Amino acid sequence: MRKFYLYLFLSMLFTLTFQGCGGIPKDALSMNKATLEDRQLQTRVFDTSDEKSILSALASLLQDLGFNLDESETNLGLIVSSKERDATNAGQVVLSLLVALGGGGSMPIDSTQKIRASVVTSPVGENENRTAVRVTFQRIVWDTSGGVSRREKLNEPTMYQEFFEKLSKAVFLEAHSI
Repeated sequence: MRKFYLYLFLSMLFTLTFQGCGGIPKDALSMNKATLEDRQLQTRVFDTSDEKSILSALASLLQDLGFNLDESETNLGLIVSSKERDATNAGQVVLSLLVALGGGGSMPIDSTQKIRASVVTSPVGENENRTAVRVTFQRIVWDTSGGVSRREKLNEPTMYQEFFEKLSKAVFLEAHSI
C-alpha cells in the first residue's frame, strides 16, 4: 500500500513539474508596434564614426546626471550605470497612516529606488560612418519592509528627448575638445 502512495505521489509530482512546459508561444519573440515605437524613442544616430568619442561623452553625461558607472566595455559599445534615490510617495504615507489609525496595522510604503541607464552604441550606414546610440532607463523600487514593490521601464518621451539633447551637446564638446 505504501508503494502505491509513493507511485501516486511521484506521478503527481512529475505531472505538476512538466505541466508548465508547453513550449514557447509562437509570437513570443516577434516584435510588435510598441516595440518599434520604443526603439525609435530610445535611439538616435550621430554623424560620426568615432564611437570611442561618443562613449566618452556618454560616460561624462551619465556622471553629470548623477549616475555611477557600473559596467563599461568600450570594444562592445556598452555602458551600464545606476543611481539610487528616495522613492517616498506622500500619498502612500498618508494612506499608510490612515490604515494604521483605522486599526489595520502597518502598511509598507515605497522607500528607495535604483534607476538604471543602459547604453549601447553601434556603427551604422553603408561605410559605417555613423553611430547609433540606444539608451534604456529602468527602475526598481523597494518598500520599507525590504521587498521589491515595482520593476518598470521608464518610457517618458520628454526624458529621452532631454537626454539626447544633452548628449548632442556633449558629443559636440568632445569632438571639439572643449
